[in-house]
Amino acid sequence: MNHVADRLLTGYAGGQNLPADQAWAVEAHLELCAACRARLATLSTPDVSALVEGVWSGLEPGLASRPQPVAARFRVALSRWTTPVMLPWLLMVLLVSGFSVWLDATVVRTGSFVQLFAPVLPVLGVAASWSGGLDPAYELVTASARAGLDLVLRRTTAVLVAVLPVLLIAGGLTGSAVGLWLLPSLAFTTGTLAIGLLIGVERAAGALVVVWLAVFAVPTVVTGSSFALQKGAVAVWAGIFALTVVVVVLRRSAFTRLIARR
Repeated sequence: MNHVADRLLTGYAGGQNLPADQAWAVEAHLELCAACRARLATLSTPDVSALVEGVWSGLEPGLASRPQPVAARFRVALSRWTTPVMLPWLLMVLLVSGFSVWLDATVVRTGSFVQLFAPVLPVLGVAASWSGGLDPAYELVTASARAGLDLVLRRTTAVLVAVLPVLLIAGGLTGSAVGLWLLPSLAFTTGTLAIGLLIGVERAAGALVVVWLAVFAVPTVVTGSSFALQKGAVAVWAGIFALTVVVVVLRRSAFTRLIARR
């Protein structure tokens, strides 16, 4: 095999304006000839040397510092469970819970405002997790290989992990029975996923919030009591929770469709 002449190889390395046919011939030969590629690697010009030195001087300080793989792994793991758009929702949970504690301490009434707001807080978090209007990477995430029930449960778990400790603290400060707000919260969360199989998670969350406000919250504020927030309703909420869990598990394949994630 004939190799590239020194004159052509030096001109190619130096960025000289070689005729098009010669430049093409040099590049075609370099693709097939390891010996000429090795010769090319040894050639340099003052301009190329200055460019390499400038690039290296910019990279060297960063290469000297140690990477932080632990933080990077934590961010990657966190992104598998939650989304950045959930941060405003989490701040809302803190504000609503604090407001509920303040109302329970200042307003004389039957029942607890913590119990009144608790069922819809995780529902709003689940909706935020699947909001196509808020998450710029929504289509990319929902089209990924992990999309489906696995991703739905991951993000739902992240919502509950964030909201339940806040509600536990608020309930402890107000003396609210755990079962009277925990079971409705879980039932509304799994109910959002179950109804979301038909109309999408966002729409299901909005519908359940409206139902809760119209059927339970407003009448409770007006009358001062509601069966939904009394001990006798615990078994009802437990039954709804169990039923919706069964529906979600049996219809888990439906979460691979885009409508179930909107």
